[in-house]
Amino acid sequence: MIKQEIKNRASCKGGRPTKKLSEKRKYRITVKMATEEYYSLKSKAKSAGVSASEIVRIAMKECQVKERLTTEQADYIRKLCGMANNLNQLTRKAHREGVRLHYRQCQYLLLSLETIIDHISL
Repeated sequence: MIKQEIKNRASCKGGRPTKKLSEKRKYRITVKMATEEYYSLKSKAKSAGVSASEIVRIAMKECQVKERLTTEQADYIRKLCGMANNLNQLTRKAHREGVRLHYRQCQYLLLSLETIIDHISL
């Protein structure tokens, strides 16, 4: 019976059991932060009762990153700004000379604006 107890103790490993993760975390990313950002992260982690690394992991899972504007979209936005200027000038002119004289120009400009807005929102 004593030999059996010694045998059981020898087969048991001591220490903390291993965590059951789907994959072992092996990548490390360093981030430079300002003092205010660092202490803000630490206080949020402390109040949540988790580590700062876990806060970053949670934020990474839940965030959505929007892609930058393409050069084509930026070009459409520049055209849109130019058209807004034209519309402003046309409005002033219509107030001075009457709306009926500039109706066709307004219609053309509105159609162009709708087309460009459609291109941007794609």
